[in-house]
Amino acid sequence: MAARSPHAQQLLRCSVQLLLAREELPAGLQLASPSQGALQLEVLPGAEDADVTVTDADGVCVFKCLVNRDTEYCRVGKQSVLIMLEYNSALLQFKSQAEYNTFSNAVKRCRSQKKENSVFSQRTDEASAAQYFQFYGCLSQQQNMMQDFVRTATYHRAIVQNYTDFTDKVVLDVGCGSGILSFFAVQAGARRVYAVEASSMAKYAELLVRSNNLSDKITVLAGKIEEISLPENVDVVISEPMGYMLFNERMLESYLHSKKWLKSNGMMFPTYSDIHLAPFSDEQLYMEHYSRANFWYQEWFYGVNLSSLRSAAVDEYLQQPVVDTFDVRILMAQTVKYTINFIEATEEDLHRVEIPFVFQMMQSGLIHGLAFWFDVAFVGSLVTVWLSTAPTEPLTHWYQVRCLLQTPLFAKEGETLSGKVLLVANKRSLVVCLKPQHHLSLSKSCAETRSGIDPKSITFLILKKIPYGCAPLFKNSAFHVLFVLPLRLMKMAAFGRV
Repeated sequence: MAARSPHAQQLLRCSVQLLLAREELPAGLQLASPSQGALQLEVLPGAEDADVTVTDADGVCVFKCLVNRDTEYCRVGKQSVLIMLEYNSALLQFKSQAEYNTFSNAVKRCRSQKKENSVFSQRTDEASAAQYFQFYGCLSQQQNMMQDFVRTATYHRAIVQNYTDFTDKVVLDVGCGSGILSFFAVQAGARRVYAVEASSMAKYAELLVRSNNLSDKITVLAGKIEEISLPENVDVVISEPMGYMLFNERMLESYLHSKKWLKSNGMMFPTYSDIHLAPFSDEQLYMEHYSRANFWYQEWFYGVNLSSLRSAAVDEYLQQPVVDTFDVRILMAQTVKYTINFIEATEEDLHRVEIPFVFQMMQSGLIHGLAFWFDVAFVGSLVTVWLSTAPTEPLTHWYQVRCLLQTPLFAKEGETLSGKVLLVANKRSLVVCLKPQHHLSLSKSCAETRSGIDPKSITFLILKKIPYGCAPLFKNSAFHVLFVLPLRLMKMAAFGRV
C-alpha cells in the first residue's frame, strides 16, 4: 500500500448493499461470502489510493480493495458502482445518490493524484515494465525456472545447509515468484518470511502458502521492493535476481535496493557474483549469421534490386546475441573475471560497470566475438555454495551468451588482446547495454601496444537508446560495438540458439 499523505482526508462511512461478488481465484482459495443485507462501507482516502472496506453487522470483512488510478470501476445506474479487480469484482449499491456522489468524489480525488515516482519507475520505462511483469506472471515461466535442477537444487542446498543463518530469523524474499525460496527459508527454520512479488504471480504464491498451511510463517506482499513497506527489518535477504549475462533485466538493482530493510549484520543470499568473459573463435556460427543476409543480395526480386540493403542486413544479423552453450575449446584465452559484492555494492554501481581486460592468446586464429557467463556464491556461516553457468558445468536456463564482431580479428598465439567493456544501464529496455568504449588492440606483450592499428582491429562502443525488444548491436571496424540483450530473451528456456 502506498504511504499515506500527511494531508489524507478523513474516513468516509456509509451503508451499502453488496449486490454482486464474483470470485476468479484458483480453486482452494476462498473469500468470505457476501451478505445481501445492509453493510458498512468505509473509505480511507490517501495520497494515491483509497482503501475501500465493506464489513457486515458483526464487523467481518466481506470485501476489501485499494482503488487507485489503475483500478477499473464504473457507475451503474444512479447510485451503484461496479469495482473490477483481477481476482474479485463487486457491485455496491448506496442508499442515496448523494452518498454515491460523496464516495465517487473521494475516489476521484485519489485517482487524479499524480503518483510519485519510485526508484523503480524512475529507471524503468512503464510499457517495458508492464511487459516484464506480464512475462513473469505466467506459471509456465515459473515452471521453466523451477525445473532448472541446477538452479533450484543449488538454492535449496545453500539455504538448508546454512540453517543456522535462518533458524528463528526474519527473511525477505525479493521477487519471490512462486515463493519457492520462501518455502526453503521456512524449511531452514525461518521464523517469518516476507515474500515480495510485483507480478500477478503474487496471487499464486499466496495460494501455495495457504494450501501448505504456512500463512503464519510466510507473508506475501504484492508490489515492487522499491515501493512496499515492511513492519520490521530482516536478518537475511534471499533472491534470484540474475539475468542473462548476470545484468540483464536489471533486477540486481532491486536486490541491492532491498538492503534498506537489512539489519547491519544481515546476510544476503547470493552474496557476490563473478562475471567471466573470453574471446572465442567459431567460424560456423559467424557464417550462419552472416549468410542470413544473402536474401538481400538479390538484384531482381520481382523487378526490384535489393542489394543496396545487404550491408545493413549483415549488420543487423550480426547484432543478434547468441544465447546457447558451446564447447570450451573454442575459447582462445583464459577468462577475465569481474566481481560484484552484493553486500558492499550500491544500485548506482550497476548503472555503469567498466570491465577492463587483457587476454593472452593461447592459440592463433580469428576472434569472432566475446563469450560471457557468470557464477554466484552463497556465503553462509557453515558452507559456501556456488551456482555456476560456465560452459564446463551442467547446463542451466541461463546458458551462456556470445556476441559477434562484424569483422573478425586475427590474433597469433602469444599476442595480447586488450580493451574494456562498459556496461551502461538502459531505461527503456530493462536490460544492460555492453559498450566497450575503448579500442581492442593486439600487441606482443601486455606493455607493448601496436601503433598504426588497422581500423578493422579497433572497436569503439557508442551507447544508443534502444527500445524494448531490440536486438543487441555489435558493430566492428571504424565500427561501433554495442550489445543490448532484448527483454524477450530473458530466461526463456529454448534449447539450441535463441
